[in-house]
Amino acid sequence: MTISSLTADCQFCSVISKSNGEDPIGSARFAHGWLVMELPLPWTEDRFHSDPLLQPIHDLFHALYDQGIQVAPMAIAPDRDYSVPDLAQVFYYRRPNNAFAQFDKQTFRLPPAQIVGLINALLRQPDQLPQFAAYQQPTDSIRDIMVCTHGNIDVACARFGQPIYRQLRETYVGEWESRRVWRCSHFGGHQFAPTLIDFPTGQVWGHLEPQILAGLINRDCPVTQLRPFYRGWSGLNQYAQIVEREIWMQRGWDWLYYRKAAQVLAQDPDHEPWDADWAEVRLEFVPPDGQGAGAYEARVEAWGAVMTAHNSGAEPVPVKQYRVSRLVQVA
Repeated sequence: MTISSLTADCQFCSVISKSNGEDPIGSARFAHGWLVMELPLPWTEDRFHSDPLLQPIHDLFHALYDQGIQVAPMAIAPDRDYSVPDLAQVFYYRRPNNAFAQFDKQTFRLPPAQIVGLINALLRQPDQLPQFAAYQQPTDSIRDIMVCTHGNIDVACARFGQPIYRQLRETYVGEWESRRVWRCSHFGGHQFAPTLIDFPTGQVWGHLEPQILAGLINRDCPVTQLRPFYRGWSGLNQYAQIVEREIWMQRGWDWLYYRKAAQVLAQDPDHEPWDADWAEVRLEFVPPDGQGAGAYEARVEAWGAVMTAHNSGAEPVPVKQYRVSRLVQVA
């Protein structure tokens, strides 16, 4: 199926998802860390299996996955404003051990051939990390916004991601040296295209529309306006993401700076963990000043289903929709 026939038939997966009212919440990828690597385009399956630079990286992440190391890989495209010739940037966003508000960040700029060695040092051989110290960069204060434009995975990401990327670059970067916008590879959920992830908070967004970008980037609109576009916080799992959105809608932007941790206390045993009919969640929080820590307990329940397509051109399938049926703040 060609891009033109998909356009004619309106069979982009994200068009079907949005038209049918699929709620994106709970779809953010839960990860203990993100490794973001500046890698040359195109990011095709063939190149990841044959390119002398990309293949070792591809194979390493498969090995890490087999070992149970839950770090999500992401590629970003070299950029004329952000890149240095013959060097690649690597961002490692690591989840702190306890409750947290944003991922800890380390930044490196190094020869591309050394990316595999750096990843090994970061994730498996910390005693080797000092040899990469000369490549480390002081970019802790920079906010990096990654927009998926990975059309090789699904055409919806290129069709809808590229215009959002261009608008963000043209309108919301400019004089802000502490803010960058990148084209990135697929990070899940292309039925929610256009989609982006905002680091270092790790918030994930989808079904984006041009008119909501100002509020999302500047964080100056009522958070309730952004509810339909919030896929969730990647620091929490699926059901805790659903609860976290409800709390955020009540507390507003200050909630981003609260340290948070959550656990699923119980859930429906008759379905797959990701497809439960209900779950009981406890979310603990600590304000920025450390005073007044507390917790919420909540029940998440499936209330129905909508039809969605997980890939452009695929047949729609029903997916459960969830809501928070009980939310109580406890001591």
